[in-house]
Amino acid sequence: MNIDFKYNVTTIVLAGGKSTRMGRDKALIPIQGVPMLQLICNIAEACTDKVYIVTPWPERYQQLLTPKSQFIREIPLTGETGNESRTHGPLIGFMQGLELVETNWVLLLACDLPNLRLEILQAWICQLDTIPENKIAALVQNYPIWQPLCGFYRSRCLRELNQYVQQGGRSFQGWLELYSVYTLPLLDSQMLFNFNQ
Repeated sequence: MNIDFKYNVTTIVLAGGKSTRMGRDKALIPIQGVPMLQLICNIAEACTDKVYIVTPWPERYQQLLTPKSQFIREIPLTGETGNESRTHGPLIGFMQGLELVETNWVLLLACDLPNLRLEILQAWICQLDTIPENKIAALVQNYPIWQPLCGFYRSRCLRELNQYVQQGGRSFQGWLELYSVYTLPLLDSQMLFNFNQ
């Protein structure tokens, strides 16, 4: 497969969850001997040119940093305390990562997708040029719920996302309801399994 397309997409990996339900840090759980965050970044690097890891704790994951990845420290929003910032959810981490993206599209991934498949991501990336301009994102949908943490967003959505957050919005589903979203095909639903399920 021709992978010249990789230069048109940046990946943001979110590693800011507290993993309270798991009782241990999901990003560090080994999958075939490789910590999950490192596995996700390796797959992302194989299909995009730049990978940002958004986390409040870059020091925790320093030893997992892969060659084309770099950390973005997730920070509290204005008026938030440090503890609140760790409960404000993935939408804020995505917004903070998006501020550095220079490509038209961004691939957003959670750090706890043990069944993530490179060939499916590559096939999706090859479709991006055909997606209508009015679509703000391209995501899998389990009707009526979008799967926001393994999919693509136009980087130009940052302005609308900032406005939504400034108005108190913290929900991916609530934000996506406001816009037109392209539905990605997915035959193997197990690819989106995460440790919260």
